[in-house]
Amino acid sequence: MGNLAEDHAATASPFHDRTLTTRGIRMFKRRPPPRLLTVKSARHLTPHMIRVTFSGETLAGLPAGREGANCKILLPEPTETRDAFAARLEAGEVRLRRTYTVRHFREEALELDIDFVDHGDAGPASAWARRAIAGSFAGFTGPGMPKLTEFDADFYLVAADMSGLPVASASLEAMPRDARGIAIFEVISAEDEQLIAAPDGVEMRWIVNPDPHRPTRAQLDAIQALPWPRGKTRTCIAGEHATVTAIREYLIRDRGMNRRDAYISGYWKIGMVEDDHQVFKNSDQGKV
Repeated sequence: MGNLAEDHAATASPFHDRTLTTRGIRMFKRRPPPRLLTVKSARHLTPHMIRVTFSGETLAGLPAGREGANCKILLPEPTETRDAFAARLEAGEVRLRRTYTVRHFREEALELDIDFVDHGDAGPASAWARRAIAGSFAGFTGPGMPKLTEFDADFYLVAADMSGLPVASASLEAMPRDARGIAIFEVISAEDEQLIAAPDGVEMRWIVNPDPHRPTRAQLDAIQALPWPRGKTRTCIAGEHATVTAIREYLIRDRGMNRRDAYISGYWKIGMVEDDHQVFKNSDQGKV
């Protein structure tokens, strides 16, 4: 996942989650503090996608098998020293954080890959990834659980723009090798197509949209043109809010898909900065 808004903790402490007991009494559960990660390498996979690989002992104990899961990347200030950032991280004072996707975790090597959409220096996470070199650092919390965990469908429908490409790719690579389906990806240039280890029975389609901030129906049109498959369909769909909302309405309302079989999530919204999008997404109007 790329570029969601800053987390807002439920309490004054950033390391506590609020939970309900069976008696309805509010209790607090301490969650693990952020990890301080070190960059091993950073490179452009494609012109608009940067892969940052973290490595080191601070990744010990990270759960395996979480490719496709959300995580938080906590960002240092551009000129901040490692010691100063580590002190702020330990004190829970790092507020600049963004949601991303675990692309790969190699447990034995203690290496973690996170893919960042490169949209210049306009956003703090993109700017950080563009400058990252061996020895750079950032904070990390998570991961959650992967978005697609049940593989009992007759057909899989995957769709994403570049912000959703990591979760979609991880979901495709986790599918049984005899899975059938289609994946529709909207990328900024033809050079942004990636090699994904998808099952042979999943057709891959790439749509080029050089201006992702221009609204487009390309993914929706491609989905509506598909002959509807027989049997059970599951989805993994992520990207711009208005686009995925329109796809969801078509699948749920017109095709009668079961909501429980549909992972569909807006990762960003045209015309909104990330913090505003998070507020919008949590409102009644913004729910996908």
